[in-house]
Amino acid sequence: MFKKTISLLMITAIAFGATLTVNAQDEAPYAMWEQITITPDNTKLKVLGENMRKHNMKYHKEGPHDASVYNIATGPNIGKMVWMMGPLKFSDIDGRPSKGGHDEDWRDNIMPYVKKMTNGEYWKQDTKLSNVSMLKPGEVEYPLLYIRYHEVAKDHGYSLESLLKQVSETIKAMDGVNPWGVYDNQFRQGYTTGRHLATVSFLKNWAELDDDNKFKDTFLKVHGKNSWSAFIDGMEDSHSNTWDEIWEYNKKLSGK
Repeated sequence: MFKKTISLLMITAIAFGATLTVNAQDEAPYAMWEQITITPDNTKLKVLGENMRKHNMKYHKEGPHDASVYNIATGPNIGKMVWMMGPLKFSDIDGRPSKGGHDEDWRDNIMPYVKKMTNGEYWKQDTKLSNVSMLKPGEVEYPLLYIRYHEVAKDHGYSLESLLKQVSETIKAMDGVNPWGVYDNQFRQGYTTGRHLATVSFLKNWAELDDDNKFKDTFLKVHGKNSWSAFIDGMEDSHSNTWDEIWEYNKKLSGK
């Protein structure tokens, strides 16, 4: 069982924008990723894997169209894959490799082995709140992603920015290296889908979940000894739902 401190850290991974649309006033440049959840045909996994590797090696090897594949290892979506492209900007999508046989290859060599595709989304990183400066572009030092999805309660979005700022300040003050990111879903999700925002802890291995990261102790040092209860109450009021997934990086399918 995960230690209580790990649970408290992940509880604090919340967002401040529930149903944001694209804001043209955002500072440039920015980092964003396109994401698709794939339900594979489990009777054709070998063929799908071989074809996806070839596709990504040919069409998504570098630059803003670089692709990565993750296996969902926990939660109700276990067994599904996540195909991700980026980091990119919206302008990069206009130049995506749709020609030169790309679309035909996806149609003929990927789709016949896929049962369903869902959650076609664009996730933009909040550079001010995130703690990702230690991540090296183009390298995968942290093959496990601990993701928390957030459904923000109606009429409570106004309080999330200050709460998330507290989380960010705490993580940045913790001992050691603690990569952590905040990602905004760029198109409205409503309250049926509810994937308003995601926060990500980057892990080198599963054993890190056994570590006591001293999040609460650091929080109290940064924000004051009487700050914890009000923080937890604010978090509970601000969300109508949250849930976790752990993704495992699939180097082979990513074409790396």
